Amino acid sequence: MKKEDQAIQQLLDISPEVKAALEEGKPVVALESTIITHGMSYPENIESARTSEAMIRQEGAVPATVAVMKGRIKVGLDPDELEYMGKNSAIRKASRRDLPMILARGIDGATTVATTMIGAHLAGIHFFATGGIGGVHRGAQDTFDVSADLMELAHTPVAVVCAGAKSILDIGLTLEVLETHGVPVVGYKTDAFPGFYVRDSGYGVDDRVDDLRIVAKALEIKWSMGLTGGMVVANPIPEAYEMDPKLISESIDEAVTEAERQGVRGKAITPFILARLHKETAGKSLAANKELVYHNARVAAQLAVAFANIISEKSG
Repeated sequence: MKKEDQAIQQLLDISPEVKAALEEGKPVVALESTIITHGMSYPENIESARTSEAMIRQEGAVPATVAVMKGRIKVGLDPDELEYMGKNSAIRKASRRDLPMILARGIDGATTVATTMIGAHLAGIHFFATGGIGGVHRGAQDTFDVSADLMELAHTPVAVVCAGAKSILDIGLTLEVLETHGVPVVGYKTDAFPGFYVRDSGYGVDDRVDDLRIVAKALEIKWSMGLTGGMVVANPIPEAYEMDPKLISESIDEAVTEAERQGVRGKAITPFILARLHKETAGKSLAANKELVYHNARVAAQLAVAFANIISEKSG
């Protein structure tokens, strides 16, 4: 084993179930932990996390929730660890820049999209289900506020199944950055790039694909060619749970204005705006959030299964 690999193993804990699945070539899907610590309150956050894991199992894959616990990257949390994350909303939100210090200090961290991708990649997992990716924030021409998620997608080989980008972002600029860095944006059964709570953000995707086996094949080709980075698999919120675009747009505009008035910046912006949306929509935005996450978990599992079948056929 190389020294680099030995160093990684000293920082990485893979659950027995996930480790066995990876060794046997079974499909595995990563899940983030920030959605548990910062996305919902207890016990709703734990119930949502367990439901997401159950959805993945139902589709024939193994779930692997990622977090940092006591200075180690945990890939696959047991029930007690999930409960611990759910009850501790003060756990630090850990993006790429935070990871080394959190590990060095031996403390806990809730993984964002970027750090979940890092943990998944270190463990050998290629698929990740989340709600929506981060991106370019509104007013970024003045603040330069661009999520680390986009850079991670540019060079970490993990496909992210999501309901597009969070509605609070500048969707057009987010897609431009992904294009600049060569990240494919594929719409699953849609020509439109979804806007989290709504099925159509007003922007298109690079390719529409109605068969996940095509997406799996494209990923197998991409990575076998040595092309770096991941892929955004844009999966719209189920139509039954889509929110009124006008209501969401107005609520977000008001929340952004209030955030600016209060001087909310950086990592605090997204939780602040989501909390305001929850209040303004009488809880409807939170219900929609949960449903789109479950939908993404199912599709990510189906994609992981399709990819595992391709690898098995190729090696057999």
